[in-house]
Amino acid sequence: MSTIDDLPPLRDVIARHELAARKSLGQNFLLDLNLTARIARASGPLAGITVVEVGPGPGGLTRALLAEGAGHVIAIERDARCIAALEEIAAVRPGRLTIINADALTVDMAALAPPSARIVANLPYNVATPLLIGWLKSEPWPPWYESMTLMFQREVAERIVAAPGSKAYGRLGVLAGWRTHAEILFDVSPRAFTPPPKVTSSVVRLTPRAEPMACDPAVLERVTAAAFGQRRKMLRQSLKTLGYDAQRLLAQTGIEETRRAEEIDVAGFVALARAVAGTPPL
Repeated sequence: MSTIDDLPPLRDVIARHELAARKSLGQNFLLDLNLTARIARASGPLAGITVVEVGPGPGGLTRALLAEGAGHVIAIERDARCIAALEEIAAVRPGRLTIINADALTVDMAALAPPSARIVANLPYNVATPLLIGWLKSEPWPPWYESMTLMFQREVAERIVAAPGSKAYGRLGVLAGWRTHAEILFDVSPRAFTPPPKVTSSVVRLTPRAEPMACDPAVLERVTAAAFGQRRKMLRQSLKTLGYDAQRLLAQTGIEETRRAEEIDVAGFVALARAVAGTPPL
């Protein structure tokens, strides 16, 4: 039995249910229950809190969240092979675990979770960024979640927290910086996973800003995609792909035409998005 509950060790669970991780699903299972407990605690005190977990796999983090006192865990798992293992956890934590066998990209999580739920997950690598962008674009704002504590590849984590002027700064850094306070909490070695990935992972906590600068998230995403899509070019050139008079947009916002995307802070991109929203296309 494990040290956090009366269930068998995860290696035994994986072997019994024949849960070989699938690369096509972006799966890398965490087997160290001390590490999963650390991730659970990183989200803050969990007593009575509802947690949404995406990609629980055989349930290592799920077990840690429940052991740390989460009032309820909503586990969204695409891989039907993992459901039986998760149901074993539900059996020993009656009424505290809801299992949804579905693709998280298609699930309306806001409709499932009560206000002030938290998202805590070792995200499957192949859907981590689309999921995060969807959560950052949530409407209305403040969002349905109180915080997000998420595992990413280290490279993605660095892009999330990047500041203007850094090589990692891009669309993801702008979107995350606009609506949240984001910080890297700690790194996780490839050796902690089965199978071990080729890169280090990082746990990131994102806390929503109560009153971010007003802006249409869809327009901001378009502007940043255009600007960073040709990041070596000056904005007067890269913003032309939006279908607007780029020089006019830059003049409206007071941004020099010769600046490049990596030099513009979040407030600058919000100003550009507002200008686009109020300007007819060419």
